[in-house]
Order: sequence, then C-alpha cells, then structure tokens
Amino acid sequence: MKIIKLLLGCIFLLISCTEEKTKVVTPNIIWLVAEDQSPEFLPMYGDSTTELPYLSSLAKDGVVFTNAYSPVPVCAPARSALISGMYPSTLGTHNMRTYNAYKKENEPSIGIPSYSPPVPEGVKMFPQYLRAKGYYTTNNAKEDYNFKKTDGVWDESSPRAHWQNRNTNQPFFAVFNFGITHESQIWGQGDQPLLVDPKTVPVPPLFPDSPEVRKDLAVNYSNLIRLDKQIGKVIEQLKTDGLYEKSIIFFYGDHGGPFPRYKRALYETGIKVPLIVKFANQEKAGTANTDFVSFIDYAPTVLSLAGIKPPPIMQGKAQFGPYEVKEKSEFIFASSDRFDEQVDRLRALRFGKFKYIRNFNPDISNAMAVSYREQMPMMQYLNQLWEAQELEPNAAAWFKTPKPKEELYNLEQDPYELNNLASEVGLQDTLTFLRTQMDKWIFETQDLGEFSEKTLINKWFPEGKRQKLVPVTTKIQADKIVLEHPDKGATIVWKKNQDTVWSIYSKPLDTSKSLQAKAVRIGYDDSSISTLN
Repeated sequence: MKIIKLLLGCIFLLISCTEEKTKVVTPNIIWLVAEDQSPEFLPMYGDSTTELPYLSSLAKDGVVFTNAYSPVPVCAPARSALISGMYPSTLGTHNMRTYNAYKKENEPSIGIPSYSPPVPEGVKMFPQYLRAKGYYTTNNAKEDYNFKKTDGVWDESSPRAHWQNRNTNQPFFAVFNFGITHESQIWGQGDQPLLVDPKTVPVPPLFPDSPEVRKDLAVNYSNLIRLDKQIGKVIEQLKTDGLYEKSIIFFYGDHGGPFPRYKRALYETGIKVPLIVKFANQEKAGTANTDFVSFIDYAPTVLSLAGIKPPPIMQGKAQFGPYEVKEKSEFIFASSDRFDEQVDRLRALRFGKFKYIRNFNPDISNAMAVSYREQMPMMQYLNQLWEAQELEPNAAAWFKTPKPKEELYNLEQDPYELNNLASEVGLQDTLTFLRTQMDKWIFETQDLGEFSEKTLINKWFPEGKRQKLVPVTTKIQADKIVLEHPDKGATIVWKKNQDTVWSIYSKPLDTSKSLQAKAVRIGYDDSSISTLN
C-alpha cells in the first residue's frame, strides 16, 4: 500500500510539473510605434548623431532586429498588415489611402472615393482574439488601417487610452503611436530650435551635401530626441506601475524614413524599419537577431506570445511563443501602388544579400509629384536642382525615366542600392531565380495590384453600395443565450444596453441580461442590432 501511495504521489507530482511547464502565461504586451523612421538614424544601429537614452536602454534590455521590414513604404497600407497579419496586396489595402477617415472626399482628382475593401473570409483585426481571451486592449491614438475598423477590437481607442483603465491584474495589449517623427514634422518642426547641429549630421549618398539638405536632416534628428522623451514617459510609467520587468515591449517604425527616396520607395530606405523587442525579465537582453521579419509576422507573434494559436489564414509567421514557427522566412516581399493622387506599380523581393525590384511602368519617374511630399523643403530643393540639371548622379537617378524594368542590388556592397546589377552576366541565374520567386508570390498571395483600383471598387461595391450583413440569430440553450450568424467571415459582438463598448462573443450569455448584439466584418456594413431581453 505504501508503494502504491508513493507511486501515485510521484505520478501526481509529474502531472503537476508537466502542467506547470505547459501553462502559458498571459504577458502584458506594449507597442511603441514611431512614424516614418529608418534604422540608420538610430544609435543602436550605428548612428552616433544622437544618444536617445530611453531607446538605447530598451535596446540594452532587449533584442535588436537588423532585418525587419514593412511590406509597403507608407503608413496606412503598412498598418493594415500589422493589424491583420496579411499582405496589403492580398487584402486590397495596397493603395494609399483606400479608407480615408480624415476627409469626406478621398482622391477626387482621379475619381477614387473613400472605401473599405471587403477582405477575404476569416481576416480579422487581431486584438479581438486578445479581447476574447480576457486582455484589455488599447490604442493611443492613430488607427489608419486603410479600412474602417470593426467594433469589438479595442476596449479603448483614443488619446486617453491607457492600460491603467483596465481591471486590476487584467493582462493588456497597449499601442502607443508617436507622430513627432512623421514626414509632416520635417516642415512642421522646421521653425523650432534644432537640438543637433546641422554641420554634424551624416548626409546619405542619395542627397547633395548642402545647407538645405542638412537642415531637414537635423530636424529629423531633433524629432528623434523629442520622440525619445515621449517614449520615456511610457517606460517610466511602466516602471512606476511595477510592470516593466514582466512586460514585452515592441519598438518599431511604421516604414522607412521621412525623406524623398525613403518613404514611398521600395529601396531599403523605404521598407527597412527599426525593431526592438524587450522580452519579459529582459530575456535575451543585449542581443541582435538577423532573421527576416515582416509586419505580417507581428500579429501571429503577439497572439503566440499570449498563448493563442494564430488563425491559419494569416500569411505571417509567429516568431516567438508557443506557436513559433520552426522555419523562418527566406524572403521579404514588398509592394508599391498608388500614393495619394499618383499611381505606379512596383514589387520588391529581398533574398540573402540581394534585392530585386520589378517596375511595371518604366516611364513613370520614382520622384512622382505627390503633393503631400512637395511641402518638404528638401523635396522642393531637389526639384529645383533637377529642373536646372544640377543634381549629382546618385540623386538624379531617382528622377530619371525610363526606369529599368528590373533592378538587382548586392546590399552588402551597395546598401543604398545605387548600382543596378540586373545586366551583369554573372548574376543572370540569380536574377532568374528572384524573378521566378516574385511571380510565385504574386500568384500564391493573389496580388490584386494587377487590377486597376476602379475595377476592384466596381467589383466589390455593385451600384456603389457595400453589402450589409444579415441580423444575428438567437436561441436559448441550457438557460443561456446562443448567438449565431450564417457568414463565417463575420464576428458577433454584444454589449449590455447601457454600455458603449462592444465585446467579442465567444460563449453563450446569461439570459438575465438585457443585451444588444450585431455582426461585423471588415468591408461590410454592420448588421442591424438585435435587442435581447
């Protein structure tokens, strides 16, 4: 009997230990998002122009990623990838912008209205999976997903959104966006005191070394100092609240830097981004990671870190957590289509040390006259030099037409992609391989860039109207309210009559509550509200 009791005790202990090992902790996860910044301007990537103490400290406590990329070199399409785990060219959010929450008319000069593309079945904004698991989700404050958000994703999305508004000990996912480094702040902060000396800033070989260029570069470095102070407030609050050690913190830029040939360009300057991840208890502190990471990987990675299996429709790969993929990505893919009122189509592929770019419209200059960018003093200065035929060759190449149909660069030897190797005899096998991989990606991801935007709009919205979801159906089962909807791509949300925030429906509800319910789906009109008493 003693032996049996001893064996039973050992078995119980073994089961308890196994359960403890497999138990998934729900960590707090914070995103700190800098707009319009390339890694080359930051000290943890080798630039000594500024110190940036808070970001540098975060890098010491975390992992610095040296090959992180945005799939589109501009914000709204890039953010659609971040929130969904999908390529914008698959979603139909590849143009800048599709859904425009900032003005009633979108691009009337070319006949493009504001619209929210109906995304493929199963695509959802990933924070709703966190909310369904009990997370408190906040966004402060920029959304700009290139589609109209659905209810039920955020507990709060506003300038006041904060983890401190959650219930006691509730795990949280909090996003903080920082606009001080945005392209518009190059001229918006242009009259403010400079925090760095223009004479000391490095000038990329893409630009002429002139006072005009140095001034705008110095403004950007000054804005980075301002950014560091703003991020410092969030970090200090985490420490004050006793949350810093156990939280996972992502810092990243939403695409490349704010300058011409950076933002809106498929060169490394436009799609390569800074990324630092500080793990709980400073795991892997002070290390670097060279894996290829795309924005489409962020959503499945966050879900995995929270112990949630990423839905199979996500094109990205979980980089960490229980659902981390065994094989990391060999390629980075990126797209470029419409920017405001200017339209062109390009696709890019990064593999090893090589970058491949395909230009579908060689007669269109890379230096398209995007009216928003034309406000930048540097852009105005470059235009003047180009018109006077006084631009240096490196800068002039960005303006010239025709563009080559294909571009190939060795990034180890040519990090700014100035020497096109597509015609090199010894690299034709490499070119053929990358060309084939690009064709394969376009086909497998159902890249919508081959269709004109107006063709897509007419297909999605017959007679100019969005499809409206049918109402939610209800039934009583075991004294609980069961909600159902025939559209498998829709999400059911509910709230008490007096509440303002919708919750994700994940299990039958108590019949004692007076409730409202509806179905939501990206790109569709919400169903009418069903009132349940």
